[in-house]
Amino acid sequence: MPIIFRYKGYRLFFFSNEGNPLEPLHVHIRQGGALAKFWVVPDVAIAESYGMTSSELRELVEVVEQNRELIERKWHEYFDA
Repeated sequence: MPIIFRYKGYRLFFFSNEGNPLEPLHVHIRQGGALAKFWVVPDVAIAESYGMTSSELRELVEVVEQNRELIERKWHEYFDA
């Protein structure tokens, strides 16, 4: 489970096995028991969430948008290697 970075106690990461075939580029975000999945391409969007408030999700959409290049680079480094 490669961790991309941490933000205010949230972990942004990929699962090592993202499906066969590989799912489109996305990132998971976890804090405690709360978890969300965000599509990164073509646009940043919430795929699913459990235990997060709407204000948390809005903030995390912004975090993903602001770090999109890093997330994409890490995805390709990990899965295209």
